[in-house]
Amino acid sequence: MIVSVSRRTDIPAFYGKWFINRLRAGEVLVRNPLNRKQVSLIPLRKENVDCFVFWTKDPGPFLPYLDELDGYGIPYYFTITVTPYGREIEKNIRSKVDVIASIKTLAERIGQQRIIWRYDPVIFNGIMDVSYHLKAFEALASEMKNHTEKCVFSFLTEYGKIAPFVNKMNVQSGNGDERTALVRGMAQIAGKTDLQLASCALDEDYDEFGVGHNRCIDPQLIGRICGYPLSAGSDKSQREACGCIESRDIGTYNTCLHGCLYCYANRDEQSIRRKAGRFKADSPMLCDSLSGDEQITPCRNCGSLRKEDSPEFSFEF
Repeated sequence: MIVSVSRRTDIPAFYGKWFINRLRAGEVLVRNPLNRKQVSLIPLRKENVDCFVFWTKDPGPFLPYLDELDGYGIPYYFTITVTPYGREIEKNIRSKVDVIASIKTLAERIGQQRIIWRYDPVIFNGIMDVSYHLKAFEALASEMKNHTEKCVFSFLTEYGKIAPFVNKMNVQSGNGDERTALVRGMAQIAGKTDLQLASCALDEDYDEFGVGHNRCIDPQLIGRICGYPLSAGSDKSQREACGCIESRDIGTYNTCLHGCLYCYANRDEQSIRRKAGRFKADSPMLCDSLSGDEQITPCRNCGSLRKEDSPEFSFEF
């Protein structure tokens, strides 16, 4: 089983203590976001979990927990979003200088192979044009060099819940010519900084620039980290163009406090504050609790994805 930590919220930045407490307990409760009455018990023990995939915009607050995390012997890697946007879009993120310093510390600790940089989403408007993004990407790539091997990008998805942001700042996902020009330039920069560039959940092909389709929850990377090949299918709960394999997400929507205006995982600020206000570090469920009439269902197919044949990969862990 691959455990996603988490697409729904930023657990490393805000809820690291809770995650470590769940590791100590060996299990976590997760409410189905589409059916509140369905609560799954997901084991977090080494015999069940092949790999943790951490998603964050700021790994700094999680660094103090790495010693204990490593003690459980469960492989993991980080996907870390670093964009060129300021507090007018990403309201509560620490200084990018400080975030990048934390990424460098993390890379020195776990190795650049286990850090994936996300330049995501790419947002266009009258100021943030192709030239703006190429300058920003080059500056960030220079900082990230030797601290990651891969950069993944995607374009803004105009979800209904972010309509106020789209309308107020006149932002868009870019037309075909803008996208192509940007990817061409990013690929050239990536080549100079020894970065592999890949797209996330895009229908467009940029093979001519050496840019492939990414799998953020990637069986090849996980296989190398684990030291054995996996037997896993594609994640049918994601967008059609997503290449990720199946995983179990343990997060809760409407609990991320970064306040990014483009975020699909949050609604309005009031609901976020209300939900995050329920946080208890010792709760079995993130920012939530069980009511008296709810049933807990043990998670099906929550065993290791290890194939029975001999290992094909190796990775220093």
